[in-house]
Parts: sequence; C-alpha cells; structure tokens
Amino acid sequence: MTETFTPPPRFAVPGRIAVNQETATAWQTATVAEIRRETPHAATVRLAVPAWAGHVPGQHLMLRLTAEDGYAAQRHYSIASAPDDSGHIELTLDHVEGGEVSGWFHTVARPGDRVEVRGPVSGFFAWPGDRPALLIGAGSGVVPLMSMVRHHRARGLDMPLRLLVSARSPEELIYAREYGAETTPVFTRSAPDGVPVGRLSAAHVAPLLAQRPPGGWEAYVCGSNGFAEHASRLLVEAGQPVDRIRIERFG
Repeated sequence: MTETFTPPPRFAVPGRIAVNQETATAWQTATVAEIRRETPHAATVRLAVPAWAGHVPGQHLMLRLTAEDGYAAQRHYSIASAPDDSGHIELTLDHVEGGEVSGWFHTVARPGDRVEVRGPVSGFFAWPGDRPALLIGAGSGVVPLMSMVRHHRARGLDMPLRLLVSARSPEELIYAREYGAETTPVFTRSAPDGVPVGRLSAAHVAPLLAQRPPGGWEAYVCGSNGFAEHASRLLVEAGQPVDRIRIERFG
C-alpha cells in the first residue's frame, strides 16, 4: 500500500488479533506471479508464497528486495487479498516518486522475479468478520479495507459492512470494477455526471452512524495523516466512540 507505516500503540487494545511471532519474523521467498494495472499510478502484484501461514484482513507484511551487491530495502505493505488457501497473496502499490521498492515493482519487476516476505504482522487493524465494520479509506488507503470487503464476500458473511472510499477522480479509484452496494465513492476533483465533487463530509458519514447496527460499528480508517485525522473527526462528531475507531495512516 505505502512506503511508510505508523505502528499501533504499544498498550493492549481490545479486539487485537494475536500475531504468530514465528511467521512474523521468518523471511520466506515469494515469486511474482502477476502484475496488473489498477490505475495510472497503482498496480496489484500477485505473489506466490507456498508456505504462507494465512492472514486476517487488515494485516500487513514486510517485504524485502536485495540487490546483487547485497544492498537491501524493506517496506511494510498492507495485504489486499482475502485469506484463502491458494498459496498466493496480493499487494497493491502506489508508484511513489523516488520509492526504491514501489519503483522496482512498477518499472522493473516481471512474473518469475523473486522477493522476500515475512508476516503477517500487526493485529491492531485486523477485522476477522466478527463485528459490524464501517470502513473509510482514501487513495491507496483502501488496500487493507478491500481485503475486508473481499473476505466478507468470499465467506458470504451477513455481518453489516459499509465502505466509504475517497479518490481524486474515477480514473484514480483503485478497485473501481469490484465495488458493489456496500461502497460509496467520494470524488474530490472530478466525478461522473450527476455525482457531486467534494471532500468526505458529515453528509457521507452521519447517515451510516444513524443506521447503527446491533452492537454498533467498529470503524477502520486508512489514508494519509491529514485524511485520517479528518475522517476520525467526522466519525466522532457523528457519535462514533473514540475507542472504536482504528486508524492506519501513512505519509
């Protein structure tokens, strides 16, 4: 998803998913199986990882590239795919200007190339499908949220789930072809005819909070620092408890 990651707080958080320390710290080889374009600036990389131990939607991994001279670059990336037993996982990467790892995937990588991964790591942002989920993301911040949407569909879960996703334009909306009735796109610079243009607002958030499901929403917010703060503020103002807002931010 991104080139940087803000780690979760060090104190215990209710609902945190336990992390298997053995798989979280052991590197294993992954092979690029497919690279497909999502938007002009984002691409999904499908990796074959035969020994992958599985993950919970919302978790991320550490990826390492090593050059012939031994120089290594490591980055955290959110996992985009739903958990399954195929031995494959997917990452969706923005092409970050000057990014060593994202630049390599966008301009050099080809099927058959090998990288190293370890994980999954962090259980703070994970959603196993056991509580109503209100998902809010912007740009590539939608990546871990899409893992949750895909998991929800693949398992046929009846647990309430809603997604608000913000993008500059329809052309920059990652996973545009996959969204269904659970998703409301918000366009900040240009939009299809009849769709208003503007920033995520109370008009988008408040109606969902008013439709409070039994047990209430668990809110997951992912995006840049500015977006995460803005979206969280809207949630609180609409009545969402602060301790039920999980945030993953980058930048």
